Amino acid sequence: MTERLFDDFVVRSTAVAEGSRFSACIVVTPRGRHGYPVYYAVCENRSFRQEELAEQAAANALAAIVSLEGDGTPVFPEGYTGFDDAPPEHTDA
Repeated sequence: MTERLFDDFVVRSTAVAEGSRFSACIVVTPRGRHGYPVYYAVCENRSFRQEELAEQAAANALAAIVSLEGDGTPVFPEGYTGFDDAPPEHTDA
């Protein structure tokens, strides 16, 4: 698990077991004030058979966060998908 500190929040990456598979998640927890952690799924259309792969996907997403909104919602770069796949090519038709 890795973490990043923001002004008002601590953001951690983790893998969550769902049956025999794992999901990659980002956990946003308020710093120095009351509140509860909020879990955000990463690569929502993908689950992992190995916990280490889910953890790596979550760590990659954590590193890609540009900023947080006022309520702690992560902001990612334009067009970010969370997948290592090449982005689709656009053609002018």
